[in-house]
Amino acid sequence: MGTFCSVIKFENLQELKRLCHWGPIIALLVIAICSTMAMIDSVLWYWPLHTTGGSVNFIMLINWTVMILYNYFNAMFVGPGFVPLGWKPESSQDSMYLQYCKVCQAYKAPRSHHCRKCNRCVMKMDHHCPWINNCCGYQNHASFTMFLLLAPLGCIHAAFIFVMTMYTQLYNRMKIILRNKTSIESWIEEKAKDRIQYYQLDEVFVFPYDMGSRWKNFKQVFTWSGVPEGDGLEWPIREGCHQYSLTIEQLKQKADKRVRSVRYKVIEDYSGSCCPLNKGIKTFFTSPCTEEPRIPLQKGEFILATRGLRYWLYGDKILGDSLIEGVSRVRGWFPRNCVEKCPCDADTDPVLEGEKKNR
Repeated sequence: MGTFCSVIKFENLQELKRLCHWGPIIALLVIAICSTMAMIDSVLWYWPLHTTGGSVNFIMLINWTVMILYNYFNAMFVGPGFVPLGWKPESSQDSMYLQYCKVCQAYKAPRSHHCRKCNRCVMKMDHHCPWINNCCGYQNHASFTMFLLLAPLGCIHAAFIFVMTMYTQLYNRMKIILRNKTSIESWIEEKAKDRIQYYQLDEVFVFPYDMGSRWKNFKQVFTWSGVPEGDGLEWPIREGCHQYSLTIEQLKQKADKRVRSVRYKVIEDYSGSCCPLNKGIKTFFTSPCTEEPRIPLQKGEFILATRGLRYWLYGDKILGDSLIEGVSRVRGWFPRNCVEKCPCDADTDPVLEGEKKNR
């Protein structure tokens, strides 16, 4: 607490000019970039609100950043401590054992040295560090050392998250390639199974482009020439399927989406911001990680929701007669707590796409 008070004293505000130097600018940029990317990757790889491990991981990342910045600014602004100008030992006889600094007009205390950069005699001077634009010495030796300790530890944690994020992406990518699918086709197959189970149909959806051999599937993407096989319009298919098996399933899902969509009434205005703080902390942190748009809502409007997450819904705004000029559909994500289900749809209560696995 005493250290914090010493930082915010009026006479120390002039120390803010130490930030205007290439060393602190580069150091703070590196800290900001590494911390931000680590937190973003952590959210993508290990969502903090779903598991205790994810929460601990995210809190540790924030803790590294806070502790690194605290010790960094402490070392910079508290400084090493300077020998008072005009200082001399209490006993005049002791001055014969000390060097005299003509710049500071004072004797150099034991373990102190004059810094040409700071233009002062520094108590217990270790060195002048350009990264904090200050000397390391008596008062900030511990903070500077803690910064040097915490920064690599935070970087190791961040590097681990970077590696795990890339590994997860690579693993998921190779898994779908070996099955000769794309991310969208995997989602279509998952919805096909959900549709068949929901209506209890006596049919089985077979993905037509999985050749039954991982090596054959692999060769359709990776070739020695670097050019993928085929012309991109027609594809080899497995036995029992034909070229339009997948597109037929897509048409069925489109029709099913219209049947299972739910009508909602807007009960609270929403600005369309990506991460709205005023809609609750859970809504803020669970904003869909997608480039799909968010749609602004006004109280009294109606929405036809087609899919949803725990705290967000996706759907089309029912425009009625007042069509927006040049726009045939207005669709996107919006917070679930901004709408309520219309009475006519509340009785049937169909399950939206994506909700089963998020309940």
